[in-house]
Amino acid sequence: MPRTPTEFSVHLLLEGGHREEVRFPTIQDFQKWYTSEVAQKSTSGDFVSVPIKNIQGEYMVVRPSKILAIRVEPVFSSSVERFS
Repeated sequence: MPRTPTEFSVHLLLEGGHREEVRFPTIQDFQKWYTSEVAQKSTSGDFVSVPIKNIQGEYMVVRPSKILAIRVEPVFSSSVERFS
């Protein structure tokens, strides 16, 4: 039986080497944000809002033209972090 992720961790690699991580409850939520905010405005220098649902009282804005890479990683509630 395939496991179902509890959320998706999205890693944004920004120009200048900065990295940010935000989490989305479903892959569809990420896809909706990406297509409506990032993909349509990919060359824009205007700020777009990045949803941060797990940190209350904080928000983040980013310029879509400054996003160099995005990595989407499924997170499972049964995941165990291992340090080597």
